[in-house]
Amino acid sequence: QIDPKDYTFSGLKNETVGRLPGKVAGQQFVIQDCENCKIYIFDHSATITIDDCVNCQIFLGPIKGSVFFRDCKDCKCVVACQQFRTRDCRKLEVFLCCATQPIIESSTGMKFGCFQYYYPELALQFKDAGLSIFNNTWSNIHDFTPVSGENNWGLLPETAVVQDYVPLPSSEELKAVRVSTDATKSIIPITRGRRQKNSDESCLAVVFFAGDYTTANARKLIDEMTSKGFQLVQTKEVLMKAEDAHRVFHESALEFIPLLEKARAFRLFLTCHQCCSTIAELFSVSVFVSESKASASQDVDNFYNFADMQMGM
Repeated sequence: QIDPKDYTFSGLKNETVGRLPGKVAGQQFVIQDCENCKIYIFDHSATITIDDCVNCQIFLGPIKGSVFFRDCKDCKCVVACQQFRTRDCRKLEVFLCCATQPIIESSTGMKFGCFQYYYPELALQFKDAGLSIFNNTWSNIHDFTPVSGENNWGLLPETAVVQDYVPLPSSEELKAVRVSTDATKSIIPITRGRRQKNSDESCLAVVFFAGDYTTANARKLIDEMTSKGFQLVQTKEVLMKAEDAHRVFHESALEFIPLLEKARAFRLFLTCHQCCSTIAELFSVSVFVSESKASASQDVDNFYNFADMQMGM
């Protein structure tokens, strides 16, 4: 029988606490009335609520459903979830992976960056939570209660380092998890999101992978691309049917339809110098690439519209 106390941190002050991999195992978790605490949930969960916490540093492993911050202030967090929401919060700084559009409500001083984290069990926890490491809308924030002339949220500096916000755990028990906050080891590809692009040229690349090593091969390709100077704006993993291909690729669809019966499509939205003309030459994979800078914007819109519809189904 489940004891709710095993899935609750409540009324703590000046403590370092956590749960090791395998100790939450998809259950709901509650964090409330904590102050000056370091909290680490190194496992996947169903949902998490964080209420009335002050000056806490929090890591939350993959959450199958929603994470909801209420009446919290001056907290620094690393979070991976399906849905992210805050209400009546002030000054939260969050390194986020969120499959859907994050929502803030009656909240101010919010800052967001791209999730950057690794430990050996994390990949399997993402899978257990039903989350794709390639679907991350961390910077696409919706402010449910905007104030005219004010901006309740912004982005963390691109140079922000996770460990400066949420340090590695110091307790002997939690040190065993073997955490790395090195961005180059992050399980989530680091994307620019809505930050200003460094190049005027960008393109849509849709790559088709099939087989048992789809995720690993897609990640390897991304690492190769970034090492060659490409900058990743956003990634998306989707399933496509023949009719979807016609809507997204138009006259190029016939080339890719045979692949759709056995493959998943990964959208890589890139910014780079001359990337539209060079990406197809660099990689020996099945790939659709925008033909030109002029067509790239429409290609991106077509894929966004399709992917958004699929996420809403």
